[in-house]
Amino acid sequence: MDSDMWDERYSTKEYVWAIEPNQFVKEHLGSLTPGTAIDLGAGEGRNAVWLASLGWQVTAVDFSAVALEKGEKLAADHEVSVNFEQGDARTYQASEPVDLVVLSYLQLPTADQTVILDHAKTWVRPGGILFVIAHDESNIENGYGGPPSIEVCYTVDRTVSALEGLDIVTADVAERTVETPDGPQIALDTLVVATHPSDTTR
Repeated sequence: MDSDMWDERYSTKEYVWAIEPNQFVKEHLGSLTPGTAIDLGAGEGRNAVWLASLGWQVTAVDFSAVALEKGEKLAADHEVSVNFEQGDARTYQASEPVDLVVLSYLQLPTADQTVILDHAKTWVRPGGILFVIAHDESNIENGYGGPPSIEVCYTVDRTVSALEGLDIVTADVAERTVETPDGPQIALDTLVVATHPSDTTR
C-alpha cells in the first residue's frame, strides 16, 4: 500500500469513513483526562477531531495528503484545533513523549506492524496509554468487511507480544456492529489497551 493508493481512495467528496469516532475509541478513551496525543494513521481525522473536542492536544499523522486535507476540514467544521502532519507510520518518530497514542485500523504488513508498535510504545510517557484497534485475522473468515488480505490484519497475541514492557489493560477480539442494507453485521477487531508503568524503575 502506498500514499497514491490512499490518496485516490480518499479523493471522494464524501468522507470514506464515518465522521464520528470509532466506537471503541469513544468507549475506552472518553473518560480520560485530556493531555497530549498522537493519532498515527489518522486518515480523515475522525478520532483526532473527537479527542480535540474533549480538550486533547492532538497530532494526527497520515501519509495521504488528501486524507489530511479532509481532516483539516473536519476539524474546522467542529471548531477544534488539530496538528495534522503528513508522514509514514513506519518511519515517523514523535518529538517527545505523549499521554496517549492511538493506532486505529492501520493496515500494514505484519513485519511493519511490529516495527510500528515497537516505536509507538516508546512515545508513551509514564502513566500514559497506547490504544490499538485493528482488523483481526479472524475477521477474514468469521466477520464482516475489512481488508481481504490476512497479511494486513492483526492478532491479539502478536500485538500484546510487541508491547512488552507496557502493562496490558485490555486484550480482546472485540465485536463491532456494522450497519448494512441487509441488516447489522459483526466485524471482529483486535483491541489492545496498554499503559506505560508509572514506576520507571520497572
